[in-house]
Amino acid sequence: MTLYSQLALPLVFRLEPERAHSIAMGGLMLAGKVPLGLRLLSACLNYHDARLETEVLGMSFRNPVGLAAGYDKDATAVPELAAMGFGHIEVGTVSPLPQAGNPFPRLFRLPEDQAVINRMGFPNGGSDAMLARLRRARERGVRLPVGVSIGKGRDTPIESAVGDYCRLLRELHPYADYFAVNVSSPNTPGLCGLQAKVALLQLLGELAQVREAACPGTPLLVKIAPDLSFREVDDVLDVIISCGIDGIIATNTTVGRDGLNGRRSLWSMSGGLSGAPLRGTATEVIRHIYRQTQGCLPIVGVGGVNSAETALEKIQAGASLLQVFTGLIYQGPGLVGLINRGLARKLDEFGVSNLAQLVGTSRGRIKRRRVHLPGRIRAPDPVG
Repeated sequence: MTLYSQLALPLVFRLEPERAHSIAMGGLMLAGKVPLGLRLLSACLNYHDARLETEVLGMSFRNPVGLAAGYDKDATAVPELAAMGFGHIEVGTVSPLPQAGNPFPRLFRLPEDQAVINRMGFPNGGSDAMLARLRRARERGVRLPVGVSIGKGRDTPIESAVGDYCRLLRELHPYADYFAVNVSSPNTPGLCGLQAKVALLQLLGELAQVREAACPGTPLLVKIAPDLSFREVDDVLDVIISCGIDGIIATNTTVGRDGLNGRRSLWSMSGGLSGAPLRGTATEVIRHIYRQTQGCLPIVGVGGVNSAETALEKIQAGASLLQVFTGLIYQGPGLVGLINRGLARKLDEFGVSNLAQLVGTSRGRIKRRRVHLPGRIRAPDPVG
């Protein structure tokens, strides 16, 4: 057992989940204010191996392990999180105006399943506050890619949602390295309906136009739910490719409760389930996307990544980048370094020189129609 699981975890789990998270974020921010605090964080947690570096979406990533949206909703601790060794950080989800989110309680642990149920509802301080914090992070020397997850306001009618997304893109692009279009959170009424083909075509089409006018070249990614059928995923892929969107994040939390063992009283709780039970479903969605697009659409893999083995599983299914969240709760802040060290060992085992050589190399069960690809995109050379 690690020191975190022996000493810290029992204390953390005595606290209400959201309170524990607030304390952890406060501790991180305090470390950033102490002289040499960031250097100490980096010395304790950071791990670097040049073989883990990768080029995706026109950006350089020092390793594939990123922080998923939802952990730092307001970009309050970006320099401190960067010092922990992440390859990228995604902040948000942010809405144009400040909002409190859903009523308490809204975050629940399922320790027996290494899982969490959340029904947060995008609590955040709005785009103005985030813009100021992203600017300060850049001024403090943060150079790793920082993405911004954007969503509609809770009180914005679904038919007006496009305006919220476009506004956020216009306002935040000076300090965002990429944008994640969140249309898949189950905790904002009507939001998941934006994944339907007609609605998504309108949203992504207008976002692509705004991007072209305001910040050409800034990558746009779409974050999808694990609860879509493969046919619905294919519809999303058709829209993504036709609108010139740069990548996909697979997946968000699930409304399903398959694979749970403990705390039956929480199974009927509304909200999105994340963590270990989502692992298999998310991996199969990634594998499907990779095959349908012939490996030409960058995939960020999320869902049950809590070890080097689960990370490699998603990479071999087709993910070029990864994100973690729930794993941090159960494995602690050392998880990022643990995964990266393990991936470096995997490179030795496979006898390859870089991680990109392992992307999409697993064989799976899924076989569906391929999405039409524009002529300018060609399939990658097969890995030997």
